Amino acid sequence: MAFENSALTIVLNHPEADSYARLAKERFPHVRTIVAPDPEGLEQHIAQADALLAFRFPVEVLHKANNLRWFQCTGAGVDSMLSARDRAAHVTVTNARGIHGDVIADYVMAGVTMLHWDFRKSLREQAERQWKPRFIAPLAEKTLGVVGLGSIGATIARRAKSAGMTVVGSKQDVSSHVEGVDQLFAFDALKDFLPLCDFVVLALPATPDTVGLVGASEIARMRHDAFLINIARGNIVVEAELIRALKTGAIAGAMLDVFECEPLPKDSPLWDMPNVIATPHMAGRSDEVYGAVVSIFADDIERFINGQPLKNRVDLTRGY
Repeated sequence: MAFENSALTIVLNHPEADSYARLAKERFPHVRTIVAPDPEGLEQHIAQADALLAFRFPVEVLHKANNLRWFQCTGAGVDSMLSARDRAAHVTVTNARGIHGDVIADYVMAGVTMLHWDFRKSLREQAERQWKPRFIAPLAEKTLGVVGLGSIGATIARRAKSAGMTVVGSKQDVSSHVEGVDQLFAFDALKDFLPLCDFVVLALPATPDTVGLVGASEIARMRHDAFLINIARGNIVVEAELIRALKTGAIAGAMLDVFECEPLPKDSPLWDMPNVIATPHMAGRSDEVYGAVVSIFADDIERFINGQPLKNRVDLTRGY
């Protein structure tokens, strides 16, 4: 279905909504844009939306979104929509996959280095003016495992390989080679995959099949000197089991950018654990990423107006 410019209304529910609106007006002056960065504004205007741009899909106002035909997610994961995918089957969903790989790979490799060298311990020793040199094995002698080899996971794998590491990967379809991955495992072979890894990186979408994927039995398959890095979604890991493993030394430590509850509650033990680095869901953020989202958004507005297929369409039956 093609739209006349003047007939298209886009609601922008995003902290940078003003910037997106300015872009849309510059390129498409007859498109109507409504800036609704907060829940109140969204609830007020969602009934007018033909298209919605947001980081998460507002399931709570879906019953009012009678005209909605397109949801542009500014991130890669659309798990916020999965609970309503049957009710929203008429909505075309697009995401921003493919633009976060480099900055997230930066984050992961920084985390690998910090965990491997135990920089948290070094910073504590520095604060106490303690001089305690120690020997560390080269990263090139270590194995990094990536669970989920989409555009982000594949970029992480290539970056780890360029650092000289052995790289193993886990994905649903193991029939095709992934650059930089020395050995591939299916998701149902995690029990064989996990013991090989010095670092386990979670980079897969949250779907009904992956929620709770890493629980007590999977953590028990990890080596005692291994580290977990999660840049995917918090609910892929059973957080209580991870906390237990970190407390008991069942695994060496973790770097976590995502959590079951966000913001991370102030009473969470993860804040104070000496073997944990916790960051506020920031691994995919950079100025370049914002510019790339803007480019995708502008291009797809034109496609939407002209009734053409949109980029980065998401298959809600799979969740990615």
